[in-house]
Order: sequence, then structure tokens, then C-alpha cells
Amino acid sequence: MESIRGTFERLRRARRRALIPFIMGGDPDLAATGQLLLTLEAAGADLIEVGVPFSDPLADGPIIQAAATRALQRGTTPHQVLQAVRAVRPRLRAPVVCLTYWNPLMQYGRDNGQAFLKASRACGIEGVVVPDVPLEEAGPLRRAAEATGTAVILLVAPTSPPARLRAIARASQGFIYYVSVTGTTGARRALPPQLMEGLRQLRLITTKPVCVGFGISTPAQAAAVARMADGVIVGSALLQAMGQARSRAGAISAAGRFIARLRRAV
Repeated sequence: MESIRGTFERLRRARRRALIPFIMGGDPDLAATGQLLLTLEAAGADLIEVGVPFSDPLADGPIIQAAATRALQRGTTPHQVLQAVRAVRPRLRAPVVCLTYWNPLMQYGRDNGQAFLKASRACGIEGVVVPDVPLEEAGPLRRAAEATGTAVILLVAPTSPPARLRAIARASQGFIYYVSVTGTTGARRALPPQLMEGLRQLRLITTKPVCVGFGISTPAQAAAVARMADGVIVGSALLQAMGQARSRAGAISAAGRFIARLRRAV
């Protein structure tokens, strides 16, 4: 948690915005996960979000769902994803955040996620995003996370009323994940016109870092969001770029090139 906070403080002093790529653990294969983490940081990533593959990821669109399916078909488990992070963690400066769902947390240990959080923290993961755990039901998860020093990063939607925005802003740790569009993840040709007003409203009620995800796919979109947000999260467009490669090495190189282009824009 402290590493995430320190990263945003450093970026604010430098008047820079965080670039946060998302990859799916185990895709294109498990051996690539650690290499991708190192490549993304070298290309300019400030934090990195790693997904735990799950068969029913309700917040994810078809591109991320397909990546999760490929990883699961290769037998990727949550434990293997955590170990892939652990293997390269000593060489990474960027904080790593894990995105998972409640079902894998409970399968790891029926203790409100504490076993998973303890294991992920031991592997050097500083935060967790669990999209299917709303604020009203996040108490047990937050208490388990507090015991391990893990940040629970909560999502806010464009449709969230002011009272809910304030409640989520108070509870979220590390940063606030602002969902730019209603619906699931996925690259989009244009961002909604109300995005900037939504960010402005959120800025009025919190001093915590606000990072925007869902739908950002081009350097121009990333640059526009960076003018209002503390960070830009890019997943589907990155996975799409990787998917055009014909080999593991090609996918890793494509990921580095894609993030380097976004880094210049943000």
C-alpha cells in the first residue's frame, strides 16, 4: 500500500500522470507473465495491474474474457499467477495490483480473502481490485486486506450518485478506479463526453489519486484523460495489440511498443 502511495506522490511532484497497463496472468502463457511485467515497466509503466483468470469475469469485455479463457485452458491457477509476479518482483520498481473476483478469492481460502491476500502480499503485490464486491459488502475484504497491508481499490461508475461517490472515495485505498463508461471493459473509438465532468465532480470531493479505466485505447484518448486524472489504465487495447503477434516474444515486444507510445502521450 505504501508503495502505491509513494508512486503517486512522486508522480505528482514531477507533474506526471501514472500509466497503468493491465495484463492477464497466464496469457499468452505463464512464462510470459514475468517477462511482460519487466517489459512494461521498461516501456514506461508506473503501476501494473495483473488479472487472475476467471471463467465468469462480469466486468470484462470480450478481449479480456478471451485472454482469461486462454489462460484457463492452459491450466493457469491463481497460485501460479502470484508466483510469476514473485519471480520478478525484486527487479521491479513499479507497484503491482491484482485484479480478481470474489469466487477465486473464496476458492483460495474460505476466509473472506485473507489467505489469498496474505499469499499475494508475500509475492510483492500491493493492492487488489475485486469488481464484483460492492462497497456495501466490502467490509470483510477490507478488514482482511488491512491485516496484510494490502490496498483495496474500489471502483466508481459514471452513474454513481454524489453520496455514493463520497463513500467510495473515503473507503478506497491506493487510488480510486474511475470507470469511464457503463458496461464492460473494451477498447472504444471514442470516450463519453460526460467523462470529464464526472472526473471534475469526483475531484471536488477527494484528494486521493483518481485513475481512469475501461475504453481507453489510443494515445490521443490517454492524453485527454491524463489532463484530468492522476492515472490512465489500459487493458483491452494492450491485449489486442499483443494478440496480433505470432509468438510469445512477438507479443511481449508488441506490448512494450504499445505502452511506449502511450507513455509519450500521457
